[in-house]
Amino acid sequence: MAREKIESIFLLRLFAMVMVVLVHVTGTYASILPADGDAFEKYHFLNRIIRLEAGIFIMLTAMVFFYKYMNQKMDGKELKSFYKKRAMYIVVPYLIWALFYEAFSVYIGAVRFDVSEIFMRILQGESYYQLHFIFLIVQFYLFFPVILFAVKKFAIFRKYLWLFGMGIEIGYYFLNQKYQLIPFNFFLSSMGPYLLGAWIGMNVRFQKQKVFNKSTILWTGVTALAGVTTVRLYYHLYTVSSFYLPGWTYLVVNLIYMMAGSYLMFRLMEIAARKWGPVLPYVKNVAVYSFGFYLLHPIVLKIVAKVIPTPANYWFHAGIFGRLVLTLFFCYLIIWLTHRYLPFSGLLFGKLPKGKPAFLGITRSVTKYEEVKTSAQ
Repeated sequence: MAREKIESIFLLRLFAMVMVVLVHVTGTYASILPADGDAFEKYHFLNRIIRLEAGIFIMLTAMVFFYKYMNQKMDGKELKSFYKKRAMYIVVPYLIWALFYEAFSVYIGAVRFDVSEIFMRILQGESYYQLHFIFLIVQFYLFFPVILFAVKKFAIFRKYLWLFGMGIEIGYYFLNQKYQLIPFNFFLSSMGPYLLGAWIGMNVRFQKQKVFNKSTILWTGVTALAGVTTVRLYYHLYTVSSFYLPGWTYLVVNLIYMMAGSYLMFRLMEIAARKWGPVLPYVKNVAVYSFGFYLLHPIVLKIVAKVIPTPANYWFHAGIFGRLVLTLFFCYLIIWLTHRYLPFSGLLFGKLPKGKPAFLGITRSVTKYEEVKTSAQ
């Protein structure tokens, strides 16, 4: 029996991908806009509230794999295939782009050339600002079989996965804060959204039936409240330092926002997938490049930013919009051209569909004249 498709995955990927780029496009507000101005506070709010994308990507990672492997035997052969694919389409692109950004940073004088320092930055996901997240995802891939085994083995763990995820993440925070066990971004620090995704992946059919429930309105309220609270806390704790609270306060509120918001977006995108059926093929043709967008967009944004200024006046908004549109367009264009015309493009941008794709998936329609001409031949 064929498994039910989860069409919302592509909408979630597209949404999260655009939000990642928007986070880094709007990030310039902090160094350009006056800190005491109204625009500064508004852009701060926008830049922080859209960071929900991190929770969505982590949730998606687990959701896809647990949906596929929960009822499938993970024997030695399957395990070998699993790690081989992850190494080829995740680790190899990560290493290539980490080396590229290391070379770029040396070229512009941001860092000095030191082989040992370069090696440590690559090892810890610190070669460029966006690569820490890829480094985190690689860890989830490495530990996936272990987590899958625990989920299959322990019923109580399986039933309350999302709750265990919150507990593990908060527990790791206190443990690492006290003993300083791990100096880099470790996967246990994001177990909340990950195990939420695993829980959804194991219960997809049941969860899809609930998207039109009134509880979706409740999740919207929880997400809005937690999101606004998270942003305001960050502003007062870490931006203007107007008051002090223990670090775990922000951690807990932000974790609630990440999980409630990611779950809400799953429901909303499921609704959208059912209502926007004709649009989905085009969404898929962009969403399959989401990993490539994540790897590529910083250098594209760097170039676009040299062409489109963002002065500290009303033109700032136009500059931000222009940078966003052009960065998204050129990222897609570069990945599409690579995918269409270069062999082994997956080694640069992750696993890509086979064949030569049409631009945005749009194929030229055949005219009646051409049909008649072809049949006559």
